[in-house]
Amino acid sequence: MEPVTPTSPTSPSPASNSAVPSAAPSGANSDVVLPSQPITDSAQAQGRSVLCIEDEHFISELYTRALQKAGYQVTVAYDGQQGLQLAQTNQFDIILLDIMVPSIKGTDILKMLRDPAKTPALKSKIIITTNLDQGEEIRQQIEQQADGYIIKADVTPKELAAFLDNLN
Repeated sequence: MEPVTPTSPTSPSPASNSAVPSAAPSGANSDVVLPSQPITDSAQAQGRSVLCIEDEHFISELYTRALQKAGYQVTVAYDGQQGLQLAQTNQFDIILLDIMVPSIKGTDILKMLRDPAKTPALKSKIIITTNLDQGEEIRQQIEQQADGYIIKADVTPKELAAFLDNLN
C-alpha cells in the first residue's frame, strides 16, 4: 500500500554506508531525546526540525538515523503527553505522529494540535505514521486533519526522509 499524502514523495537519494550514532542513549529510560545535530546537509532539510512521537525505540532510532543523515534535527518523544507538550511549543517544522503511543492516542493529539483554542497558530506539518489497519472512514477523517499519512511497514527510513524533503 502506498503512502497517502497531499504531495507524492520522490525516489530516495542514493544510499550511503556510513554509520550514524543513535539519538537515544543505549539503555536510556528517558521519555524524550533532546534535539540532535544534523550529520550532513540536504538542501531541503537544512535547518528543519522534526519531532518524532513514537513509542517504539527501534523505529524511532531508524527514523532518527535516516533523518539526521538527511540533515534534519530530530527530537524524539516516546510518550503522547510529552509529545503533545513539545509539539505545542511550535518549535518544529514537522511532527511525525504515531497513532498508538502511551498516555494519549495519536488521534487525540492530532485533534488537540489542530484545535486553535488548544494549540494556536501551529506551523508544523503533521504526518501520521502507523501500522494499524484503519477502516476507510476513520482513515479519511485522520487524513483530513493531517498533512500526510504513512504506513510504516511500506516506507523505508530513507523514503521517509525523501518524503519529508518534498513537504512544503
